[in-house]
Amino acid sequence: MAQTARETARDGLPKGFRSAELGWPELRRIPHPPYRLPLLGDVVGASRRTPMQDSLRYARKLGPIFRRRAFGKEFVFVWGAALAADLADETRFAKHVGLGVANLRPVAGDGLFTAYNHEPNWQLAHDVLAPGFSREAMAGYHVMMLDVAARLTDHWDLAEASGRAVDVPGDMTKLTLETIARTGFGHDFGSFERSRPHPFVTAMVGTLGYAQRLNTVPAPLAPWLLREAGRRNAADIAYLNRTVDDLVRERRAGGGTGGEGTGGGDLLDRMLETAHPETGERLSPENVRRQVITFLVAGHETTSGALSFALHYLAQHPDVAARARAEVDRVWGDTEAPGYEQVAKLRYVRRVLDESLRLWPTAPGFAREAREDTVLGGSYPMRRGAWALVLTGMLHRDPEVWGTDAERFDPDRFDAKAVRSRAPHTFKPFGTGSRACIGRQFALHEATLVLGLLLRRYELRPDPGYRLRVTERLTLMPQGLRLHLARRTPPAPVRASGTKDTGKAADDTGEAGKEGAGKSVSAPRCPVHRAAD
Repeated sequence: MAQTARETARDGLPKGFRSAELGWPELRRIPHPPYRLPLLGDVVGASRRTPMQDSLRYARKLGPIFRRRAFGKEFVFVWGAALAADLADETRFAKHVGLGVANLRPVAGDGLFTAYNHEPNWQLAHDVLAPGFSREAMAGYHVMMLDVAARLTDHWDLAEASGRAVDVPGDMTKLTLETIARTGFGHDFGSFERSRPHPFVTAMVGTLGYAQRLNTVPAPLAPWLLREAGRRNAADIAYLNRTVDDLVRERRAGGGTGGEGTGGGDLLDRMLETAHPETGERLSPENVRRQVITFLVAGHETTSGALSFALHYLAQHPDVAARARAEVDRVWGDTEAPGYEQVAKLRYVRRVLDESLRLWPTAPGFAREAREDTVLGGSYPMRRGAWALVLTGMLHRDPEVWGTDAERFDPDRFDAKAVRSRAPHTFKPFGTGSRACIGRQFALHEATLVLGLLLRRYELRPDPGYRLRVTERLTLMPQGLRLHLARRTPPAPVRASGTKDTGKAADDTGEAGKEGAGKSVSAPRCPVHRAAD
């Protein structure tokens, strides 16, 4: 459960959830939905299953900043580009751990994603693990990514030969779990050999779902209303802990087995063997467990969603798929296994991925809190510790940034000229600031590689009756998405060296590379993100 507003951290800020009345002196100026009910709040027309999509609906009606109230809790939401850019200022705002994120602390504790800002282990872990996402390390992971992708295509070849549709979210979850497990921790869950999801996935989905449900019931009643769900959640957490403890035990017994081709050891080796470069401090055994769980959950859940949405849009837009496929054929030619450097040359495929993340960022929001008393956007006073949730899905649909057709799928929004024309902080699928996703480049490389491999091998055919439905479990995922496949006739060999591509990494000139520009020099800088962001 999230901690109460009465508890304070060593930096003097309250910990856990605090209602907006405590931090917004002029809260009455911020609009809220009509038909607010006493005690219950803004629950008319709301869904417990799709709270984020409800918030997107309210955002369209209420404007770039609004509030919602449920069971005595008041929340402020922001999505206007100017306000979101203000919240991205690291000198005035920091990450806020609240809502469903705080509800994950029983399983992830002070891991990178769920740690409070005052807790030292997140910075320690970040500094120790950042070299694990260097260019050298990524080149080592690439070989294992190819191996896991081959297991996916073997699985899909069998489905195509038998005329069966493929379960896209289920198979992308298998792919991304095996990828992070193998590259990061030298472990094989055997996902593609199972007819049902691995128990780790079942337990992970359970904990995410329970964390979200905690936000949909009055906190004092949760122990009674969610009694059975709470027992299941405790069992899920125990399973996750046992799985990771076994994994760590095997590694310690083996004396370290993850170093081959990964630039100095995999993530688990770094957690167990690497001291902080300046202080000499090491991660405690408990924190190692929390970081492993964080990477296994976050490292596959969001990437599987991103791939699933991208494949949906490619199937729905055959012209886009044809253009992306032509790029793969041209850049990769007849190379059986594309090299690490060749993935970054898939500029248009990367645009497809970015546009999918724009419309459906699989981490649908991030919260920011005021470091000191301040005024948001020059208009809304905030006390120290006051927080707001940035609705990434609406930020990515702001018509002032993305145009009146912002709901339309168009990868050319991410060509280099369009990206340069946009202000920073308008595209935030990985969060912002010093607490942004450490594995961002890993996820982008993996997803671009997999999309290229699948486009080269298959024609993607949608179910004519399918309409996109999005399921929420803190992250977003297409619900019930199945695609039919047709093996392509192998294209004529094309010399990759015949293109004029410089080989420079796609995100160096794209939106992701641009976001770090123009930041205050006082903001923490990160070797992974190459800038303060």
